[in-house]
Amino acid sequence: MDRYARWNALLELLAESGRVTVEDAADRLDVSQATIRRDFDQLAQQQMITRTRGGAVANGVSYDLPLRYKSAKHSAEKQRIGEAAANLVVPGTVVGLNGGTTMTEVARALAVRPDLNTSGEGAQLTVVTNALNIANELLVRSRMKIVVAGGVVRPQSFELVGPLGGALLKEVTLDIVLLGVDALDVDLGAAAHHEGEAAMNSLMVARAKRVVVIADSSKLGGHAFARICPIGQVETLVTDSGAPSSVIQSFRDAGVHVVCA
Repeated sequence: MDRYARWNALLELLAESGRVTVEDAADRLDVSQATIRRDFDQLAQQQMITRTRGGAVANGVSYDLPLRYKSAKHSAEKQRIGEAAANLVVPGTVVGLNGGTTMTEVARALAVRPDLNTSGEGAQLTVVTNALNIANELLVRSRMKIVVAGGVVRPQSFELVGPLGGALLKEVTLDIVLLGVDALDVDLGAAAHHEGEAAMNSLMVARAKRVVVIADSSKLGGHAFARICPIGQVETLVTDSGAPSSVIQSFRDAGVHVVCA
């Protein structure tokens, strides 16, 4: 396990329990206690955790970890989901994309589809996004038309939030929005941890003809702080095969078309 994978695992442990000792972390990650102490010291220097005698405690923002620490989690599932979501996009349309690790995989899958990158009449794809990393992925890998909503950058997700971006989104129409979420529940709908991101995502939903939620199975049935939209506005859910059949059926009963990658 490399350093960044180890840091990701430590942050996940702290997010779950709030506190962890050096001894427990070393046992669970199968590394030396000296390695864990160095990891804790380095994470504390970055203000990701607070060091305590013999261990560490989570900071208040640990529920919303920076994107670089989330990338290793459920990576195989996210790649499959990204490919399945990209297959829903039709050449020549306008697509909305928000940010997140799963949406990065969606962007990569879109970029390698030859039919979305041709220069023929009506073939070029237009992507509207409020995430800087998504725009960069597509810019360096494809010949699509990229439109970036303005706003203030959130370092955790590289997403732009606030009224500057909202003004642009109110003036465009999206054929389809592919929306990464922090939680999706039949009763509570789609939600995000940060209210600014939720507001931007909600505007994308309002401007889209079709709403497709992209979420791995760990996000299903959960809840997050700020609602994006009710389940009734979601046409399709793209998730992985690890989702329990009962959960999948509950979404289908609610009228959502479910694609399991």
